Amino acid sequence: MSSLTRLLKGSAGTRTPYRPFAEEVLAAFVFAAFVLVLSVQTLLAHEFKAGAIEIDHPWSRATPGGATVGAGYLTLKNTGSAPDRLVSAASDVAERVEIHEMAVKDGVMTMRPLPDGLAIPAGGSVVLKPGSYHIMFFGLKQPLKQGAVVDGTLTFEKAGTVAVKFNVDAIAAEGSGHDHSHSAK
Repeated sequence: MSSLTRLLKGSAGTRTPYRPFAEEVLAAFVFAAFVLVLSVQTLLAHEFKAGAIEIDHPWSRATPGGATVGAGYLTLKNTGSAPDRLVSAASDVAERVEIHEMAVKDGVMTMRPLPDGLAIPAGGSVVLKPGSYHIMFFGLKQPLKQGAVVDGTLTFEKAGTVAVKFNVDAIAAEGSGHDHSHSAK
């Protein structure tokens, strides 16, 4: 065995000047991989909770310059045994925020505010999506830009108030990319 090989390998159970460095590099690599996995999971997990209410993937569409309105979408899941109600929403990006319903009746599309809020049945889910229930941002203070995050709050009758973040998708986005096929309306 050459002297270099003996120096690097050392005797069983002994450390050479090169072993601690290799072990430190390996430990640093393992730690970095662990942090990366946690970061990716945090980015992919875009969920919030208030009491028995789970808020899944809040998102919005980007708006063109000069637009004064925008909309927010998400899924509300009530894991509790009693119904709850989304009673209000707020955001610093808009002068006023309302809970709305869009529906087609007799071939005419209508949109109306829900002044009493939106009921979330016990053990059930409600999806706020384009063409259905949604959150309206009126009097936008700036355009909503793709890739941005909009801070907001949702207030529930029983579960209280929770801060949420709406990810802003493309102008033509149809959804958050998260499958909500198991949810009602």
